[in-house]
Amino acid sequence: MARERIRTYAWEFPVRLTHWLNVVSIVTLSITGFYIGAPFMHAFRESQYIMGWMRFLHFGAAYLFTMSVAFRIYWMFVGNRYARIGVFIPHTSRQWRDLWDALKFYLFISKKPPYAVGHTAFAGLVYFFVFLLFLFQIFSGFALYSLSHTGGLWSILGWMKAVMHLQTIRLWHHLVMYILMVFVAGHIYLAWYLDVKERNGLMGSIFGGYKFVTGKEWE
Repeated sequence: MARERIRTYAWEFPVRLTHWLNVVSIVTLSITGFYIGAPFMHAFRESQYIMGWMRFLHFGAAYLFTMSVAFRIYWMFVGNRYARIGVFIPHTSRQWRDLWDALKFYLFISKKPPYAVGHTAFAGLVYFFVFLLFLFQIFSGFALYSLSHTGGLWSILGWMKAVMHLQTIRLWHHLVMYILMVFVAGHIYLAWYLDVKERNGLMGSIFGGYKFVTGKEWE
């Protein structure tokens, strides 16, 4: 007998908004960043200004990404129980058990999906490290951008130049972009896979905020 499904509000509007702002920003930053590092189109007239537009889009998306990440970090402290920082860092025995159960499911050791209303402990921990990569991209990007800017603010934003060689910063800025691209591909695949297995509206929840839970989810 099928269990009754309860419509539950999991993802608040700020969580959904920053998620999609991050999507737009990361796609824009990846395409324009790849072009800036290895141009694959060439201008034949000054009016075409391809590199100029690519740099403009890259820097505009960087500011949008920075504001989105900053606001999402703020929301980790004021949002609902599914958005708070505690879900990103396993700190209870229940979370560690859930993390292990989720890992067994992803490794095809267990057939039981990692039911959760919000993030599973495994997903939360992965997102914690992803946010660290986000912060690295922001600070390394501003360090590179500060080369063409002067003033106290840019000296602060470009602090990474004091602890890392400029070419090393540029190299890692590019490498982390590829790491994030791999994460995005895995994120999309696992979201679809869990939606099929759990049948709780996971994919739709990032648009509307609601999931349909059965009581099997752990809180």
